[in-house]
Amino acid sequence: MTKGFFPKLAAGNIRKNGKTYVPYMISSIITIAMYYIICSLSVNPGLNNMMGAEPLMYMLNLGTWVVAIFSVIFLFYTSSFIIKRRKREFGLYNILGMEKLHLAVTMGWESIITAAISIGAGLILGIALDKVMYMFFLKIMEAAVPLGFFVSADVIFKTVILFAVIFFLIFLNSVRQISLAKPIELIRASGEGEKEPKTKIVMAVLGALFLGAGYYIALTTKNPLEAFILFFVAAVCVIIGTYLLFTAGSIALLKALRKNKRFYYKRNHFISVSGMIYRMKQNAAGLANICILSTMVLVMISTTSSMMVGMNDTLAARYPNDLCIYGFYGVDDREAIADVKALQKEEGISVKDEMDYRFLSFSAIQDGDEFTAVDDTGNLNLVGKVSGLVFVPLEDYNASMGENESLENGEVLVYANRDDYGYSKMKVGDETFSVKETVDEFMGNGITAANVANTYFVVTGDMDVIEELYEYQRGVYGDAGSEIRHYYGFNTDASEEEQIEFYNHMSTIGLAESKAEGRIGFIGLYGGFFFIGVFLGALFIMATVLIIYYKQISEGYEDKGRFEIMQKVGLSRSEVKSSIRSQVLTVFFLPLVTAGIHTAVAFPILKDLLAVLNFTNVKLYLIATAVCYLVFAAMYVIVYIFTSRTYYRIVKR
Repeated sequence: MTKGFFPKLAAGNIRKNGKTYVPYMISSIITIAMYYIICSLSVNPGLNNMMGAEPLMYMLNLGTWVVAIFSVIFLFYTSSFIIKRRKREFGLYNILGMEKLHLAVTMGWESIITAAISIGAGLILGIALDKVMYMFFLKIMEAAVPLGFFVSADVIFKTVILFAVIFFLIFLNSVRQISLAKPIELIRASGEGEKEPKTKIVMAVLGALFLGAGYYIALTTKNPLEAFILFFVAAVCVIIGTYLLFTAGSIALLKALRKNKRFYYKRNHFISVSGMIYRMKQNAAGLANICILSTMVLVMISTTSSMMVGMNDTLAARYPNDLCIYGFYGVDDREAIADVKALQKEEGISVKDEMDYRFLSFSAIQDGDEFTAVDDTGNLNLVGKVSGLVFVPLEDYNASMGENESLENGEVLVYANRDDYGYSKMKVGDETFSVKETVDEFMGNGITAANVANTYFVVTGDMDVIEELYEYQRGVYGDAGSEIRHYYGFNTDASEEEQIEFYNHMSTIGLAESKAEGRIGFIGLYGGFFFIGVFLGALFIMATVLIIYYKQISEGYEDKGRFEIMQKVGLSRSEVKSSIRSQVLTVFFLPLVTAGIHTAVAFPILKDLLAVLNFTNVKLYLIATAVCYLVFAAMYVIVYIFTSRTYYRIVKR
């Protein structure tokens, strides 16, 4: 063979198979660009100058690993469509005298050309968009955008090595498939239909059990700490259950439709149902992948966007005052507050909305209206029953809230920050109180607001009751028990920079907090999650669209001959199109519906998981989830219209 024969043959093969190679290379280019961008952001020196850089760097590094793992799985999966489509072509080459070694060399050159174009264009696109994404990232972080352009040679090298290895492994896998098959098997492989699969009862039952277990965990887990641990267990169960049920359950559904004579013996239903039964083994895997990716997109974007939109509300709950200090009850706390007030005058900082009260806070096991201090609240078997209790004297409540409440002996006022308190009595240890009223507002307390467990704020008659409760919980918890604390907080018109400077001085007096300082951490945490959510969401949407496209293209070529026969025996083009629509609609929207169910079932555990991050605005999260689903569904419909038209153009030729 002449010099340059194989490279020319490989280039010609790629051109001839443009319908499959071009989308594959475009998706490879985008994947490589996104890997480069997130990897470049993770090492960008500009992040070191930002407040809250440590959690940001951690999330970006985690995102780098997620994109790398995704790239391996995604490119292997999409390449399988190409090799399946081309097996007939390789079989013909083999029959015409080209040896398996020659086929391997041809495939090697195809891989080199594909890898060179993809990696080169991906790096160019990644470098070009890196600054744009960095500016978007800084915009989320509310940081100044620096001048200059950052390009990392190490990131370029890492990107080239990673994707060169991926393309090489894909090449080896393709050669393995070709070398192990006989020429006649290769010719039949691309057009041979699946044998009718059996209804796999065991697989269907296992799928139902895994899915049921995942749903059970999601719906019954009530405590945020448990949710943090069990969410990933539930996610794995749902993924396994989805794959098993799509594989076995879809076949059972189609066979049930076939048994329904009134439905099955209609021309378009007969063609679509019978065709899908024979191809459902490969169909089911693609549909399951679409469903899982769709669920991941919905979960990531809805959670991270709601966190970002509701950040100010979360910040206000966590930091009810611009500045505050926590002292211990007694002489020391009055001295600490006096020192803070002296510092206010010394630095000339404005003061308004002062809040000054004493409180006792401890955890207890709740059983209805009874609360018992148990020195085992870290036990996960008990954690779902743990509630926080915060006791405040009536005098301080009236002064801080501007109220004029009065309480009889044994009466209390109750405020619940998460779950409503629906009882008329409250028993804490040996003390039993009568609930006079449940109030709608309560003075803020940042430390207790950060507690992921439900907390009840209880207003008692005087300090004597609180001192008795102090002795009770110290008797149980010992030295680990809570002290009676003193909270002093205030708001100010000073700038955030001045507030942070005052906070640094106030911290030398005692345990202090600053909303301006806390805002930096919130932006770093929530902004980082939002960026990663949008970034990975876009990547998964691209993967979903491409899988749908390849699924429709591959099925179009498989159905082409069958529909040609149908038209020859009298089936009109309009009837062909009607049959196609019936076939696609029967299964195409199943992943979207299932993804919606998965997202809805995951809502309770995700709500509790967000509580660990101090996000408790359930209404906002619900709205964000609904909006994300509607937008994603609209995109899904557009993809359906586009791919069904492509499918029809292939079939009608």
